[in-house]
Amino acid sequence: MSRKRSNPQTEERDVSRRRTIWALAAAAVLAMSVLAACGDDDDNGDGGSSGGGGGGDKPKVAVLLPDSKSSVRWETVDRPLLQKALEAGGVEANITNAEGDKSTQQQQAEQAITNGAKVILLVNLDSGSGAAIAANAKSQGVKVIDYDRLTLDTDANDYYVSFDNEEVGRLQGEGLVKCVGDKPDAQIAVLNGSPTDNNATLFKNGYDSVINKKFDSGDWTEVDDQSVPDWDNQKALTIFEQMLQKADNKIDGVLAANDGLGNAAISAIKQRKLPQIPVTGQDATLEGLQNIVNGDQCMTVYKAIEREANAAAELAIALAKGEKPTATTVPIDNGTHKVPSILEKPVPVTKDNISEYFGNPDFPTKEDICAGKVAANCDKLGL
Repeated sequence: MSRKRSNPQTEERDVSRRRTIWALAAAAVLAMSVLAACGDDDDNGDGGSSGGGGGGDKPKVAVLLPDSKSSVRWETVDRPLLQKALEAGGVEANITNAEGDKSTQQQQAEQAITNGAKVILLVNLDSGSGAAIAANAKSQGVKVIDYDRLTLDTDANDYYVSFDNEEVGRLQGEGLVKCVGDKPDAQIAVLNGSPTDNNATLFKNGYDSVINKKFDSGDWTEVDDQSVPDWDNQKALTIFEQMLQKADNKIDGVLAANDGLGNAAISAIKQRKLPQIPVTGQDATLEGLQNIVNGDQCMTVYKAIEREANAAAELAIALAKGEKPTATTVPIDNGTHKVPSILEKPVPVTKDNISEYFGNPDFPTKEDICAGKVAANCDKLGL
C-alpha cells in the first residue's frame, strides 16, 4: 500500500505550532509555581492557627482568652463578638484560650508574635504572667491591649478596655441591701473572686464601700469573707458549705462576686433544703438569669460585652494598621504608669427589668431563659 507523502511546508507549520504550545504551557507552569511559593510563605506565617478567614495581606491581631471555667462569657460571648468586630475591620483575628494555664498563655502569645501579630488583646490570668507577656510583646514592637482585666506593675500595656469594675461592686452591694431589706441582724457571707485577678479586688472595693457600713452600724453581721481561687465554682461550693457549717446554716444573704459563685452558694443551700435567701451575681449569664427568675438569686450585673468587644476591636484595628486610635480614654494607674483606658458602664438586673435587655446580642434570649421548668416562673413575672 502506498503511503501519502507529507507536504514539507505543512510539516514545518505543525512543528512550529507544537513549539508555540509547549512554550505557552511551560510559561503557565512557571507562573503557577511562583504563585504557589508565595502562598506557601503566607501559610507558614499563619501557622494554620488563624481563627478568621483573613488573607495574607491583612494585619494580624491575636486575642488571648483566659479560660472557660471562671465564666462562660469568654467562649460564648467574647470570642464570637471579637471575631466579628475584628474581621469586619479588615484584620485577621487569631483567638486562643489558655484554659487557666499561665504557661500555655505565654506560649500562645509567643506563637502569635512569631506568626506576625501586630497587636495582642490580653485577658491575663494574673498580673505577673500578664506583665511578662506584655514585656515580651513590647520588646518586639507588638502593641498590647489589656482586655477586661488590667495588668498591674508594667509599662508595656498600651491600652486597657473594660468596665467600671468598682461600680460593678457598688451595684452588687446596693442590690444586696435592697434584697435583704430591713431584716434585723442579718447574717451575711461574702464570696470574693480570685485573689490574683485585679478585677476581683476592684469589685470588692465597690461592694465593701456599701456593705461595710451595714456591718459597722450593727445592722448586719459578717459570717465570713473568703476569696475563691481562680474563680473556681467547685471550690466556691466547698467554701460556702464550710460557711454554712460554721454558721449553723444561719445565713441570710450572700454577696457573691459573679453568677458562677452565686450558683455555687445556691446549690449548697438547696442541698441542705434551706429556704431561699438573697444572692448576688455578675455577668448576666443564662444560669444567673434563670436563678433570678426562679427566685434563687436576687440580682446580677449586666455588662454589655458587645460594647467592650467593639471598643477593644476598634483600638486593635487602628494599631494593627499603624493608625492613631481616636477613642476617648481616661488614665488608669496600674502601679507603674497611667494606662489610657476605655471603661464601659455596667447596669443592675433584677426580675423587674430583665425584659429591658431582651434582644441585645450579648444577653441571653427570652426563649433560652424561659425554657423548660423555668417557663412557669417566667409566666408569673409576665415575661
